[in-house]
Amino acid sequence: MRIEGTVEEIIFRNEENGYTVALISHNNTPVTIVGKMISANIGEHLSLEGEFVNNKKFGYQFAFSNYEITLPQTIAGIEKFLASGLIKGVGPITAKNIVQKFKADTFSIIEMAPEKLVEVKGISKNKAYEISAKFSELRLVQNAIMFLQNYDISVNLALKIFDTYGAKTVEIVKNNPYRLVEDVDGIGFLTADKIAKSIGIPSDSLFRARAGIVHILTNSIEKNGHTYLPKQMLINNVVDLLDVQNVDENVFFQVIDELVADKTCFDFWYDNVEVIMLSKNYFYEYSIAQKLCLLSQASNVIKTDVSDEILAFEQRNNINFHIEQKKAIESAVNNGVSIITGGPGTGKTTIIKCIMEILADRKESVALLAPTGRAAKRLSDSTGKEAKTIHRALEVNGDFEKGSRFVHNENNPFDIKNFIVDEVSMVDVMLMSALLKALPRDARLVLVGDKDQLPSVGAGNVLGDILKSQAFPVTMLTKIHRQTSDSLIISNAQMINNGIMPIIDNSSKDFFFEQKEELPDIHLSIVELVTKRIPEFLNIDSSQIQVLAPLKAGVCGVDNLNHTLQDIINPQTYSKTQITVGTTVFREGDKVMQTANDYNLTWKKRSGFVVEEGEGVFNGDIGQIEKIDYQTGETTVQFEDGRYCTYARTDIGELSLAYAITIHKSQGSEFDVVVIPIIAGTSMILTRNLIYTAVTRAKKMVVLVGEKKNLRKMVSNTYTVKRYTLLKKLIVEQQEKIKDLFN
Repeated sequence: MRIEGTVEEIIFRNEENGYTVALISHNNTPVTIVGKMISANIGEHLSLEGEFVNNKKFGYQFAFSNYEITLPQTIAGIEKFLASGLIKGVGPITAKNIVQKFKADTFSIIEMAPEKLVEVKGISKNKAYEISAKFSELRLVQNAIMFLQNYDISVNLALKIFDTYGAKTVEIVKNNPYRLVEDVDGIGFLTADKIAKSIGIPSDSLFRARAGIVHILTNSIEKNGHTYLPKQMLINNVVDLLDVQNVDENVFFQVIDELVADKTCFDFWYDNVEVIMLSKNYFYEYSIAQKLCLLSQASNVIKTDVSDEILAFEQRNNINFHIEQKKAIESAVNNGVSIITGGPGTGKTTIIKCIMEILADRKESVALLAPTGRAAKRLSDSTGKEAKTIHRALEVNGDFEKGSRFVHNENNPFDIKNFIVDEVSMVDVMLMSALLKALPRDARLVLVGDKDQLPSVGAGNVLGDILKSQAFPVTMLTKIHRQTSDSLIISNAQMINNGIMPIIDNSSKDFFFEQKEELPDIHLSIVELVTKRIPEFLNIDSSQIQVLAPLKAGVCGVDNLNHTLQDIINPQTYSKTQITVGTTVFREGDKVMQTANDYNLTWKKRSGFVVEEGEGVFNGDIGQIEKIDYQTGETTVQFEDGRYCTYARTDIGELSLAYAITIHKSQGSEFDVVVIPIIAGTSMILTRNLIYTAVTRAKKMVVLVGEKKNLRKMVSNTYTVKRYTLLKKLIVEQQEKIKDLFN
């Protein structure tokens, strides 16, 4: 059956899958409607197809399967629509005045004769045209969303598509939906392919082949960290993706040539293999190689003796540096680029403090940087000096479309001489490229990290490639300095790194193993440890305990553990507002993590009477949901570094629950207590450097739960996923070019 009515109130809208509950006025009677809808505003007119149902929980409702939206048709509906805040500059009073003046002709006046709006008190000529332009844009946006909803595209993505193509959105998507793959972040090949098939674009279209190639290259970055792929591997993967029978590979050669011609890709030979690379990745790695070599060449060739300064630091702090630590300090002070690498307890932080004091005594400015907020806070706490995330130091540029993504870049470098970057193993090529571009040409750069940890989540293998290039001074720290006699965390981490089973002694104070064989038992044990046993044993809150799991899926995966831990640690109550995004429930008080870099989200940070404002929230930032607005779905999160950020409902999908996180996502972080499920699985994932990374995240306690045989497999498994990266080659090439230039 069909009913019609005016939207009175949207009670709930899940933007990711379009499920809407709204109150409409049908035949002057309030009716609750339920169904899939991703575009409707209060005051608009709905025409719905469906049937009335009696829901046991929510009562009498109209469940619709199809709908159509039109502008409000009644005077009251028109006023309510204008007063809803959708049109900038029009509030309830202005809306009332406009409707009183033009009545049923209001929309036609706004759209076709906006100059007449000046007859309404408070509306100037400029404001009249602004109202008309916003109204037209709103209709265009809504038409585009209505069109895109047929392909299960969320409002968030639909708005991104509209921001890219504007008024031509429908035309472009109809003609070549595969353009979405290259032009819009968040639209992958499968979505574009679904649209193309419904429109009738043939499966052997060159558009489709091009999109498939770009998708495979992009996916290899996001999933595996590659910056390029061998050409034949790329083609094989594209053939599998497109699933086209008897395909002629010359088609792919032709498309690759076109991608190279329009500078989307580079095609070159490396180690006797032809490879294909997205141009942006080539320029990231090229700029890193070039700037590192320039910094190294520009450093003062006259070396200074710092032995007296090191001795003075030792005496002030009542310590004795090992010879390798002294070497690291001397190298950092005397070279344009130097690398310090070592595991936990090898004295990296003490070395950083000494370097900073030497440079401060010389009246030289120093910036302490780290990839994540948690890593920056730890660096600040351990050194007593302010440390910033790389993103925050670079300062996100809110006007990105007109230039660099960051305020500091090659045209606006830092006014600082020295830079110390900690946890550099987790810095990807994009971020490292951006940082180096912002460094003055005579800067001194010290890179500090653990070469044995997992590589960055993002593309590239920056620290590994720099080390392999052998182009810059490197100090390998091997001697453990920080460990009490009854502590096992650091020594066990070193044993794991050397392929030796850790000491399992449950009489220790900080390293425990709980033997469980079945996955449900492992899951139950982890939940009890986090919610009851460890908090009672250490007299701490569950928020200080972090579960680090190897996988997202499965009984002991991140998703299932989060669901269980949320229900116990932060259960649903009448006083807590919650919303559902996809399959995830978010409620006030939840521990959450940002899962993608979002350079547009704004934040505030209060320090006394000072309020700092900025833009950008980044992958891996952890915080807590402070407030959820029941009506709008706006969600306020306080991050661990003190920043507050308010997410629109359409942006909440960038968050995930963080009672449990993957080991990969824990890089650069340190937690008081870490609980790790030890489960069976593929040898390509459950590796030595995975368990090493997990154990080294703990500051006070590690608890492993599972079977020792699976731990033994991980410790002995040296498999590392090969990353196809170009940085080592480019560093070597740039080093030779610069030598030739200066010699």
